[in-house]
Amino acid sequence: MFGIFGRSQDMQSLDRALRSAGLTPRGVPDAVKLTTLKQLKETNFGRSPNESAMAEAAELLAYCLLGPEEFRKVNGADRGEKAETRLAEALATGYGLDARLILLTMHSRLIHPAVVEQYGLSSE
Repeated sequence: MFGIFGRSQDMQSLDRALRSAGLTPRGVPDAVKLTTLKQLKETNFGRSPNESAMAEAAELLAYCLLGPEEFRKVNGADRGEKAETRLAEALATGYGLDARLILLTMHSRLIHPAVVEQYGLSSE
């Protein structure tokens, strides 16, 4: 389907944000990207998310997929700390966009084992 009509502007923006966060967009399933966009739009009252929101979502996805060590290598210690703080806060509250994105990586079985271990995550 994407080959016929081309990728949407939102999908292209998310791909750029994922690349900037250290992920290869082709390595992230389209279903995960579409769900991420849907979550971003819901948070933005149905409107397309801005570049900043996409970058923040991509950064958290990258942390969850790459794991703490690789994420820090690619993005630096400051961004690693920021992602860890966001992850810890999302897990503490259990709701919000960040919590839904973490859950998405868990249910899609893309989350890095080091993240699962570090935060004691379980999909049960």
